[in-house]
Amino acid sequence: MITIFLIWGIVVAICCYLWLIFGIRRRRMGEPPLENGFIPYLGCALKFGANPLEFLRANQRKHGHVFTCKLMGKYVHFITNPLSYHKVLCHGKYFDWKKFHFTTSAKAFGHRSIDPSDGNTTENINDTFIKTLQGDALNSLTETMMENLQLILRPPILLQSKSSVWVKEGMYSFCYRVMFEAGYLTLFGRDLTRQDVQSALILNNLDNFKQFDKVFPALAAGLPIHMFKTAYQAREELAQGLRHENLKTRDQVSELIRLRMFLNDTLSTFDDLEKAKTHLAVLWASQANTIPATFWSLFQMIRNPEAMKAATEEVNKALENAGQKLSFEGNPIYLNQLQLNDLPVLDSIIKEALRLSSASLNIRTAKEDFTLHLEEGSYNIRKDDIIALYPQLMHLDPEIYPDPLIFKYDRYLDENRKTKTTFYSNGIKLKYYYMPFGSGATICPGRLFAVQEIKQFLILMLSYFELQFVDSHVKCPPLDQSRAGLGILPPLNDIEFKYKFKHL
Repeated sequence: MITIFLIWGIVVAICCYLWLIFGIRRRRMGEPPLENGFIPYLGCALKFGANPLEFLRANQRKHGHVFTCKLMGKYVHFITNPLSYHKVLCHGKYFDWKKFHFTTSAKAFGHRSIDPSDGNTTENINDTFIKTLQGDALNSLTETMMENLQLILRPPILLQSKSSVWVKEGMYSFCYRVMFEAGYLTLFGRDLTRQDVQSALILNNLDNFKQFDKVFPALAAGLPIHMFKTAYQAREELAQGLRHENLKTRDQVSELIRLRMFLNDTLSTFDDLEKAKTHLAVLWASQANTIPATFWSLFQMIRNPEAMKAATEEVNKALENAGQKLSFEGNPIYLNQLQLNDLPVLDSIIKEALRLSSASLNIRTAKEDFTLHLEEGSYNIRKDDIIALYPQLMHLDPEIYPDPLIFKYDRYLDENRKTKTTFYSNGIKLKYYYMPFGSGATICPGRLFAVQEIKQFLILMLSYFELQFVDSHVKCPPLDQSRAGLGILPPLNDIEFKYKFKHL
């Protein structure tokens, strides 16, 4: 027995020695400072995952604005000076921003690669998103979303006896339920064959979406979904509902989904289920960050009386100027794109809420060895290394945003109460100062629609409801750091609030 333990000890010692010799990357001349970590393959991943912001701040103090960390077998170069962000984006010809995103999508949602270079499809995903989520297409999408939000929030027949009853609910649960149903109907249309059970079916989809989304950080980190039986079953059930045979029976399917259903059918080798899984990727992208962003916007607005007052006055004025009359029996209210864009107070509230809750990781993969020229100097980058920006460092920088942890609803308003776009670092005007949606080629193509969705939700909540916290001294819930890197962080715990219909 002692001999066996001795042999295994020698084997382990040899493996550790070989890893120390061949498994640790050595910093070359001209490369950024390097942190390998002490755990094979993982490197610094555990420390980064525990608290990305503090991990990066510590390394920033130690190494300066540029440094390299080994994370899950990859070498990631973090650029932490916001004055260098535009310099990074100027090196676009050296970056492959699609590789990581396409690989992650395939692993998480269960379809083959959607990169046209792999031969499975000739669809240009980004062009499709821009064509169907921006410009003229955005008008139709926004109008449909407003209809669906009011379908959920505004009852068709309001009984006077129930109009003044307070309803208590978790605010995050409320936002999740309303935004998921309205968003699902807006993207995938209404089922005319089963209208009587449509809400129940969507609530079932909502449960499945939550189960799947719960493990998404693990899937993005590379773990196989088969390790999570419940999440796998939830994903497959969601995909079944998005098969083309089911979508073809629905009314008002969005242009985004119709274009991908019909125009690209002859351009793809995917079977019907695989195509449904690409639709599931669209559903996740449209909901996973919009829902927590909606929560934080509503929570911070109600928590700040000045914000609530300013937003209410702005919304009332906008509806009056648009000739829109509030009622429970009449036509639903509607604001067009120009009117929605002319709401600087709501814009500032949403931006400030997202500034405080966003923890996105903007990454690009080097296609070849090259030299990255930044404000701090020039650095040699190796092929397949990753360049990363972590905008939360900038969003919480007290030099750029005084009192960065405090919600200031008018932070993005200038002295004329118009949108403020001038922010400084080290006395220099920043080109990039607000980045919850990514940047450059990787910027979220649906960001305009997401902001309009949140605005519409806030407009309806302010117009039709009286809103209060159950606890008048409610504290801001902590952020769920387990989703750091994926976008908007949800609250770690829900907040009870109550609402009732106004007397219109």
